[in-house]
Amino acid sequence: MKQKLAQAVKYWDYVAPVVKYPANQKEYNALVDELNELLDMVGDNENHRLIGLVDVISNIVLSYEENVYPTESNKGIDALKFLMEAHHLSQSDLTEIGSQGVVSEILNGKRILNVRQIKALGKRFHVDPATFIDEN
Repeated sequence: MKQKLAQAVKYWDYVAPVVKYPANQKEYNALVDELNELLDMVGDNENHRLIGLVDVISNIVLSYEENVYPTESNKGIDALKFLMEAHHLSQSDLTEIGSQGVVSEILNGKRILNVRQIKALGKRFHVDPATFIDEN
């Protein structure tokens, strides 16, 4: 066994509770508190000896949050809203999608873009149609 691994194994009983995936909200809150403590110690020093521990705990916290508090992906709608604002367009300007009412329903998440609309938006804004497709 390599020396670094042997040391990790030797001290694992001390380290494991700190890097354990939280089983519930209470453990999650404790882990976030520990992360905040570490961040106070590390500060802005990207070369601090504990930056690796910050990274590990941050990833555990992020993983827990993604599993317990999943977010709805609205990448396509967010892109459409951004492009409308950038081009100073109103809902009624997007006739290739449909009426102002249809556009409003799409922007408010009550209706999803169909393939025809996605292709038309890609052509209008000169972007890859995948820009308007959500990942989930």
